[in-house]
Amino acid sequence: MLFINFSGILSLLTLLSLSSYGVNALPLEDRANGISQSIYDNLVRFAKFSSAAYQLVCPRPLGTTLVNVIDKSDTEGFVARDDDRKEIIVSIRGTFSIGDAITDIQLLMSPLQSPGITGVGDSYVHTGFLNAYNVVANDVVAAVKSQLASKPSYTVVVTGHSLGAAVAALAALGLKSALPSANLKLYTYGQPRVGNAAFVSLVESRVGVANIFRATHTYDGVPTVLFKATGYRHFGTEFWNFQEAPSAANTRQCALSDDPTCSDSIPSTFINPAHLVYFGQPMALNPLLCLF
Repeated sequence: MLFINFSGILSLLTLLSLSSYGVNALPLEDRANGISQSIYDNLVRFAKFSSAAYQLVCPRPLGTTLVNVIDKSDTEGFVARDDDRKEIIVSIRGTFSIGDAITDIQLLMSPLQSPGITGVGDSYVHTGFLNAYNVVANDVVAAVKSQLASKPSYTVVVTGHSLGAAVAALAALGLKSALPSANLKLYTYGQPRVGNAAFVSLVESRVGVANIFRATHTYDGVPTVLFKATGYRHFGTEFWNFQEAPSAANTRQCALSDDPTCSDSIPSTFINPAHLVYFGQPMALNPLLCLF
């Protein structure tokens, strides 16, 4: 979320971190709390879509049909369609530029005001994340709405890593507000907290708790770096890959919000090696994800 990267520097940081990854990871106790293989496989799949969004060009994300490129004011990603799985995928890129870093450090919360999202009550969200979504909100909704017009039975999946995960959360809320009958799911990876308790209730009620898959990885510090003491809270169900190697058996389905027995049990160390790899997928490093 908070690393200041130029194009290409993220890949270098990832490679350097991977050189020590697995050696410096904090030892975690064994937990007999595995998840189903089908849930795990989907977590792996959408981690790859989240990684693909970092590529400068992505003509065929995981072999799917590229529908739209998202590229406005440093908010980037794509909308793709998978006709085999009957899915429309919205993937938002994480931090990759100075503009992204500026977005990250706008830490104060602002009232939730976004195109098409109404009845938000006392919802407040991270100012930078909100601005990053609002510049592409109409484009994202229009692209998905166009696809659903001809493919009404398709599932909409919104995903992203780090900063992209936070923007994806707002995109999921915006899409569900604009398309309430859509079957929509949200998969996020290394997502920081996005807003306050009222925002948490809003997301959980509109998107649906059963449709939220918020993945965390061992001691990744980004999910806990926006501290609860400042009013931030997590939404939805956390899926914590609590120890290596990544597997269904080593991933725990946690309680709602900030489960104190999951990643919130580990003091935040901010950006660290665990943030850069999710379910065996080094974020940003595999251009082949955009071809096959």
